[in-house]
Formats: sequence, C-alpha cells, structure tokens
Amino acid sequence: MKTDIVIVGCGVSGLYCAMNLPRDKKIVIVTKAAADKSDSYLAQGGICVLKSEDDYDSYFEDTMRAGHYENNKKSVDIMIRSSRNVVNDLVAVGVRFERKNGEFVYTKEGAHSTPRILFHKDITGREITSCLMEAVKKLDNVTIIENFTMVDIIEKNNECFGIIGHDANGAYKAINADYTVFASGGIGGLYQHSTNYRHLTGDAIAIALKHDITLKNIDYIQIHPTTLYSRKRGRRFLISESVRGEGAVLFNARMRRFVDELEPRDVVTAAILKEMEKDRKPYVWLSMKPIPTEKIKSHFPNIYNHCMEEGYDVTKECIPVVPSQHYFMGGIDVDNYSKTSMERLYAVGETACNGVHGKNRLASNSLLESLVFAKRAANQIKENYSVAGFGETGDVDGKQYENYEEIYRNNVLDAIEKERKRNE
Repeated sequence: MKTDIVIVGCGVSGLYCAMNLPRDKKIVIVTKAAADKSDSYLAQGGICVLKSEDDYDSYFEDTMRAGHYENNKKSVDIMIRSSRNVVNDLVAVGVRFERKNGEFVYTKEGAHSTPRILFHKDITGREITSCLMEAVKKLDNVTIIENFTMVDIIEKNNECFGIIGHDANGAYKAINADYTVFASGGIGGLYQHSTNYRHLTGDAIAIALKHDITLKNIDYIQIHPTTLYSRKRGRRFLISESVRGEGAVLFNARMRRFVDELEPRDVVTAAILKEMEKDRKPYVWLSMKPIPTEKIKSHFPNIYNHCMEEGYDVTKECIPVVPSQHYFMGGIDVDNYSKTSMERLYAVGETACNGVHGKNRLASNSLLESLVFAKRAANQIKENYSVAGFGETGDVDGKQYENYEEIYRNNVLDAIEKERKRNE
C-alpha cells in the first residue's frame, strides 16, 4: 500500500493530527484494535485550559511542581498558550463541555491550585474522541484500518518511509508513506494492574529501540492513586482525580484520613501504599459522601453506575481503591513540533516525550498535551512536505517477525529497568 502519510493510532492525538493535515494528502490511520478501543476514550476527569491570562503563572507552576521541576519549560509554555485554540477546535466539532448559563463550568483536580478543567460528565475522553472520530470519518482523504498491528518501520539511513504490520489474520503488509506519525499510546499492557487497554504494549517504543531512535525518561511511569479494587482480571477501573477535587476523601483501615487528597498523584500514591503496608490490606477506602448525591449522579454518572454494578453505592458507602499503572511520561524523544531523531518520523500523544509532564503528570494535562503537539506535528509536516525518494518494499516476509511480541515486550521492560537503575 502507498499513501502520503500513515498515522499509527486513532486516539485523540492521531485523529487531531489527521484533521490538521492537508486535505490533498492521502492519509491512512491504522489501529491495533477496534477504532473505539484507545485509551483516549477512557479519560474521565477532563481537559485543562488557560482560563485567562491571570491564571498563566499559577497553571505553569502547578504543572512544574507536579513534574518535580523536571519539565521542559518551553513545552509547558506552548501547551498552556495553545490550550484555548484547541478547546475552540473541539467545540467546533461538537464537544459538549459542561456549561451554566452559557459559560463554561470548570472543575478542580489534585495538585491544581484553582478550577481550570473543562469536562463532560465523567466521560470527557469519550466525548472528545468520539467527536473527533466523527469529524475524521467525514474526510474523503482519510482511511481508517482497524485491527492492524505495527511490527516495524521501513527505514533507510535514519529516514522513515512507512510501516510494516499484520492484520487480524496474521497477513503481513507494508504501508509506504512520505511521513509516518506514531500515535500508538502507552505501555499499560505490560503491567499486571493498569487502567490502560491490554493491547497497549509499547510497540512504538520497541521499534524505536530496534532502530536507535532516541528515547527519553522511559522510567517515568505514573501510578494513579485511585482505581477500584477488584479481584477480577483485566483493566482496572479508574476513579477520577476530579472526584477528590470535588471533595472525596481517603481513609485507611481504621477509617482515619492519612493524606491531603489534592497533593500530586505520586505523593498520594506513596501515602496509600504506605497505609496498605501498615494495615496489611490490598486497598484503602475512598468516600464520596462529602459530595452531594445529585452532583455525584450528574458529574460522575459513569463512576456511579459502574460502582453500583460492582455492588457499591458511592452515595452511601466507601469504595475500596488501589494504585495502578496509569500513564507513561517518558517515550520517544521529540522536539516542540513532535519530530523524532529519525527523518520523516513524528511521535505524538503518550508515545512521545516532549518534556511537558516532567517526572509526574499534572491531572488532565494529557488530553491537552496530546492535542496541542499533534497539531504542531501536522503543521510542520504541511510546511515542509516533500515526497520520499525510497521505492516500494515489495512483499513482506513475516517469518522475520516470529515471536516479535515476546521479544519487543522484554526489550521495552529491560530498557525501562536499565534506565531506572541508571537514575537511582
């Protein structure tokens, strides 16, 4: 297959990138599972935005503080300054952020000094991603291919000319392209307890390791403090940060509060793990009872309904919560236009590391960061577009990729562990 641009992943970053690319370019988006099985659909809390110039310094400091001041200041500035334009684009494609009397309603989450988060109930990610998906599906120049797993890139002399992958039947195919964009999400599928979909196994990171594409901070892995404790297998259900932002509190086994619930995620996580060890319990308790019942049902209907299905009425009783792997702050090293160290190759969203999040992500910056830098990638591709000179690859021999899943998985985990030890 030959196309102009191939995008790997159809979460918010992949979709928004496609929307901002030229309409006269043929774009193919491939996704490893069904199109609606990206982590972007799972985001609950919301998306940050610069409410006014008066909030800039506070927003900047909150982001830096959460990231332990290891953030790239230029990237943080770009994200914050671009936030209002991104929100305007989202509203234009039909995203229904909460409003009162026509004005946006802002909520607050942990480590934020003021409410600055736009939301749609507790399914903001689903609202944003589904609206972007509908907009992209209307574009005549975009083709979405589901259940296609990328296993490699087509590379020559540190220049990328597309990808190699296989469909659900195991048939291997090459997609030649002038430009390639990785938007393939995080690494949660590598962990036993994670809020991520299981098929997100860091494939782009493994391919970057294989081709010596520069990585950055790959040992920076965020654990979310509050996921619903369960003995069931599979993805952990997230209890949004904004629940605590609206007043929910944490208790240990003795029903005593033990932490400021609005501290950054890593601080709250450490406190929870300490209490679990002290009490010899596999969870702590979260109480949403300080939040008015009507607000729980209107602002957090998804959480309310899911907990009811699990046998918990959050308006009347505490729920057991446990920390789980949630987000990848590291990734493929990119500049402020999402360009990687390889020519013709870009990376956006959770796959990429532009330094915005530092060592620990501030709540609800993920959707915003993904969108801002996806658009910047699209704009640079548009401005510098040139046709690739590398020819067709011909047939792909799938035998060379036997056992690639196990090999790639081990390579990524080994690289993370080496980086962690190096930074100890």
